[in-house]
Amino acid sequence: MEKVYIESKTFEKINFKETELIKGEYENCVFNNCDFSDILFSNINFTECKFIDCNFSLVKFSNTAFRDIIFKNCKLLGIIFTNCNPFLLAFRFEDCNLTLSSFHKLNLKKTTFRNSILNEVDFTETNLSNSIFDNCDLTRAIFNNTNLEKTDFRTSYNYLIDPEINRLKKAKFSLNGIQGLLYKYDIELY
Repeated sequence: MEKVYIESKTFEKINFKETELIKGEYENCVFNNCDFSDILFSNINFTECKFIDCNFSLVKFSNTAFRDIIFKNCKLLGIIFTNCNPFLLAFRFEDCNLTLSSFHKLNLKKTTFRNSILNEVDFTETNLSNSIFDNCDLTRAIFNNTNLEKTDFRTSYNYLIDPEINRLKKAKFSLNGIQGLLYKYDIELY
């Protein structure tokens, strides 16, 4: 079966639980106010697409490619991005809720997370070097053996990052956030 190629199309207010998402390649497409919740994305490629006001809660990915993708004001709860195709994987998240999602072992260099909720997100063994966390809530986010070199956390909050088990060379933090780096030492800062 030949894959379908779809270019520069806008998908508006579609519930993909009721309407099947055609397997294929989507390039420069916009998905606006669509519901993808609880469906399987398998062997679908997205390149330079935008997802705006979409619900991806509990979506399952299997070899799905996301190349230069923007998620804006999307709900991405409980997503395991680890099962995405890692080749040229590139995202940008703005005003999104990614609570309970996982980026375990992915290469996410230069990824931007802006004004997003990242509660209990798993970044274990993820390469986030040169990434930006701009005004993000990182409550109980997991950083374990994570590459955070040159990553900017200056405007984010509620993170707990152990410098002994993560790579932090030239990472940027605000003085207000220093407590998130020293939490395990049980010291008091004033």
